[in-house]
Amino acid sequence: MQREARSREFYILALFFGLFVLFLYGPLSAILILSFQGPNGGLTFPLNGVSLRWFANLFETQAVGDFGGSFRRSLTLGLMVMAATVVVSLLAGLAFRRRFFGASALFYLAVASLVVPSIIISLGIGVLFQQLGLQPAWYSSAFGAHMTWTLPFGVLIMFAVFNRFSPVYEEAARDLGASSWQTFRHVLLPIIAPSLIGVGLFGFTLSYDEFARTLLAAGTYNTLPLEIYAMTTNVTTPVLYALGTVTTAFSFLVIVAAVLLILRLNRRRLKG
Repeated sequence: MQREARSREFYILALFFGLFVLFLYGPLSAILILSFQGPNGGLTFPLNGVSLRWFANLFETQAVGDFGGSFRRSLTLGLMVMAATVVVSLLAGLAFRRRFFGASALFYLAVASLVVPSIIISLGIGVLFQQLGLQPAWYSSAFGAHMTWTLPFGVLIMFAVFNRFSPVYEEAARDLGASSWQTFRHVLLPIIAPSLIGVGLFGFTLSYDEFARTLLAAGTYNTLPLEIYAMTTNVTTPVLYALGTVTTAFSFLVIVAAVLLILRLNRRRLKG
């Protein structure tokens, strides 16, 4: 009876998971299929032939839309946010290992942006730059807006990492004569490296596809999410689906690269 009950629970959970995956990736599969429309194909089913015409169209001069420029801006902004999120989150995690005055207030201030509507943050940063006589831009005001989104996640991850981190390793290194920098460089950093990669992945992916916090803070030039949104109102060919397929594939590639890097670091640490 217990075996039958467990089997029944397994199939129920498997069915639920299957429905979740279908709901999550169903729209992506539709975009993937429609991106292979024939040269005379439209934006809906059924397919009118099969071709790579719309992928090639991404690299041609567009009457509407700037694919290459918006992608480069999103990629650069994502890398900037990733680097800043990793560094600040690491420093915050190290600082909060010891209690100091105002630690609780600083923590709640850091995570408060998670509960503030994203569009309000974007609007506030854009207005602030204008009041200061500065021109909002994707590399300045949008960078700050994205940091309010990625930094709380990075800080929370590092808090969890250091809460489980045993100081015995650092004490042993100091007993052997290692300096503070040597302890950090050769003991602490290799152990928490996979977590730092996770923080970096969080920072990059959250920034790369962020729309609401970029909308009113990006200035003159669009990032890729803004460009895609603008194209939905004036592009009438499957090139939009081809762009969605390419950007989705790029996102999965980044995730796979991060996972492989983490596995390599873990393997090297076990060998060491």
